[in-house]
Amino acid sequence: MTEAVRETIRLDKWLWQARFFKSRGIAAERVSSGKVRVNSQPVSKPSRNVGEGDVLTFAQGRWVRVVRIVACGDRRGPAPEARLLYDDLSDPPPKPDPAAPVNDRKGRPTGRDRRRLDAADRRLNDPLGRDS
Repeated sequence: MTEAVRETIRLDKWLWQARFFKSRGIAAERVSSGKVRVNSQPVSKPSRNVGEGDVLTFAQGRWVRVVRIVACGDRRGPAPEARLLYDDLSDPPPKPDPAAPVNDRKGRPTGRDRRRLDAADRRLNDPLGRDS
């Protein structure tokens, strides 16, 4: 009897092909830092093989992504093609805070703008919800 061989691909290469990271080097760096999980297990080697059915968990910005691999892919194609490589199991991205200041200006922020942005950032990142 012959067993079906599961098609696999390097984790860093798949993350790059699926367009989660801009470059393969950035994907490898994120995996090496231990910030990616495969099937709930932390991974620190970009060369870890993944394949169809594996579930990946990683942070992308302030959003935690949970995706199930559907296909390994052959190349880094356009975004619609890359979207066919996975099922997104994560919650929808967080909505912007309406109380956060909006910087409609172009170019470098003023000191006043910077203080407002810093205050909004402190409010978002304070786990106890205290004002500083």
